[in-house]
Amino acid sequence: MKKSAILFLFHVLFVCVVMQAQNYFPPPNAAWQEKRPTDVGLDEVKLKQAIAFAKSNEYEGSRDLRIAILKGFEKEPFHQVLGPTKKRGGPAGLILKNGYVVAKWGDTKRVDMTFSVTKSFLSTVAGLAVDKGLLASTNDKVGAYIWDGTFDGVHNSKITWEHLLQQNSAWSGELWGVKDWADRPPSEGGVDDWKLEKPKAPGSVMEYNDVRVNVLAYALTHLWRKPVPMVLKEHVMDKIGASTTWRWFGYKDAWTVVDGLQLKSVTGGGHSGGGLFISTEDMARFGLLFSKDGSWASEQIISKEWIQQAISPSKPNVNYGYMWWLNKKGARHWNGLSEDLYYAAGFGGNFIVIDKEHDLVIVTRWLAPNKIGEFMKLVNEAVD
Repeated sequence: MKKSAILFLFHVLFVCVVMQAQNYFPPPNAAWQEKRPTDVGLDEVKLKQAIAFAKSNEYEGSRDLRIAILKGFEKEPFHQVLGPTKKRGGPAGLILKNGYVVAKWGDTKRVDMTFSVTKSFLSTVAGLAVDKGLLASTNDKVGAYIWDGTFDGVHNSKITWEHLLQQNSAWSGELWGVKDWADRPPSEGGVDDWKLEKPKAPGSVMEYNDVRVNVLAYALTHLWRKPVPMVLKEHVMDKIGASTTWRWFGYKDAWTVVDGLQLKSVTGGGHSGGGLFISTEDMARFGLLFSKDGSWASEQIISKEWIQQAISPSKPNVNYGYMWWLNKKGARHWNGLSEDLYYAAGFGGNFIVIDKEHDLVIVTRWLAPNKIGEFMKLVNEAVD
């Protein structure tokens, strides 16, 4: 073998060893290794300022989340709590650099509701279906897979999996006793205006709507022929060493029959109860998986191709992909921060932020939602 070829192989091996040493993946049921911010090139003083900011800007809603939900969505006609809720804890968070914990605050093992952070987990179950070949393409019509009437009709038959994932499906109907038009209706008009409004063309307008997200969860339950939480546990959470404490709930009457078995169909959020109940540490593991392009140690758990697809802007909303928010120049842009940032976000100030440029994962709980941009700027100042 020529000397140049040998040197090249040694160089590749050296780079691989260095990269592996830099990237830490916490094992299951073990204390998460920590590093001083200064050991990984971060400004410790400024990072402490960011943490102090998060702790002093708690979400103002009631810690009894049943009360917070009823108050937060009181403008919705017929709104009621249909699934489980849980009283929450105080502000909590983790900041990871190269997988190591460099900052933490609050009770990071406490299990709390995450509301719409759940949606990013739900879209991942769709990604697994693509990776496993259960779903050929997100551009396929959902009605070609789910033929029980849920996607029948001139309007609903046009809906693709991508429309559901990007929240621009405009699916029309009722699921688990909740009508699509009654979920987050426009600020103008009243019940008669909302229920008689003609649905928009699928793919044309993003509308944040839990009924339509729950339709996606229902469709994935039938596609996988098993409960969605079981899919997530088997193919993701167990593999990344998540704890056994997380739970994913649906509404009390959200039962469907698959292969003769009654299965619970979960929700993609919690604004009527339900959704993902999870600890800060398990959220951080999920974020770390995405920051490493779907790889955990030596195993590729989610394909890089899916993650790239999931964080690509949708046509109706440049700040939204497949149930991940994107920091692109648009209505939801965090000024002064990288456009490559993306994040999961939920009611009450729950966030998982992926900053690949700086190899950071930031999880913050119960931070006033209107303060997240300012908080991220403080974190960014600790990097610069």
